Amino acid sequence: MEEMETSSATLGKNILEVTDISQHGVWLYWNAGEYFLPYEYFPWFKEAKVKEILNVIEEGSEHLHWPELDVDLSLAVIEEPGKYPLVSS
Repeated sequence: MEEMETSSATLGKNILEVTDISQHGVWLYWNAGEYFLPYEYFPWFKEAKVKEILNVIEEGSEHLHWPELDVDLSLAVIEEPGKYPLVSS
């Protein structure tokens, strides 16, 4: 049986995991990067149940979806939420 070689560059790819939920926000590991989603910018998660936050689906290389919360976020919004302020009508 042949051994498969993996490099450190490929080990973190295609992993999506909520790594922590705190009183301040949600920590997310995605595509070899760690992101913090503070409730100030992402209020949908503050009152959500843990199982709803953990149920996140990658819908493309730069898009996440939380079906039970009806929340869709792009990588751009996650990386720089201040550029995309919440707007309510």
